[in-house]
Amino acid sequence: MRNFLVILLATLTVALSGCGYNDMQTSDEQVKASWSEVLSQYQRRADLIPNLVSTVKGYAQHEQDTLTQVTEARARATSINATPELVDNPEAFKKFESAQSGLTQALSKLMVVSERYPDLKANQNFRDLQAQLEGTENRITVARHRYIDSIQKYNVLIRQFPGVITAKLFGYKVKPNFNVENEDEISHAPNVDFGNSADAK
Repeated sequence: MRNFLVILLATLTVALSGCGYNDMQTSDEQVKASWSEVLSQYQRRADLIPNLVSTVKGYAQHEQDTLTQVTEARARATSINATPELVDNPEAFKKFESAQSGLTQALSKLMVVSERYPDLKANQNFRDLQAQLEGTENRITVARHRYIDSIQKYNVLIRQFPGVITAKLFGYKVKPNFNVENEDEISHAPNVDFGNSADAK
């Protein structure tokens, strides 16, 4: 009986290694790691916003509507519980993506409004926040591209033969990706340029 179990285990090991199961495990873990990096960068951006709004408010009290829009967009974006399982739920993923896109648009509007206030652009705290936000937007772009790449590899793996059979047996499903309609937005970080130091003097 013991010999039979050993042979059965060895047979299963060979069968699973040849059917792509191990590759699916590796690819799934890469998707999770890439998604964690996307979330980390979005959280970094969300953490910068309260200080940014507070600084702008000190110089641009008449822009209350814009400041409110940014604050509300941040609240919507951070209210979604973005667990690793989110990448397995197309509907929840789309909701998350929409909330982050809304925040990006609100921030872009705030940056345009801020151009009207030379004293704000010259403020060192604002300039530091602007630089941090610009760097974070660039990191978001890189993280999203890595996620897109890992999702593409995973989805191809579970849809090709013989992986498609293994995927069905073990419950691996196609994961959602960022929409093609947002590809241009993904490829370019929002413009947060407030001019160079010479302009601020």
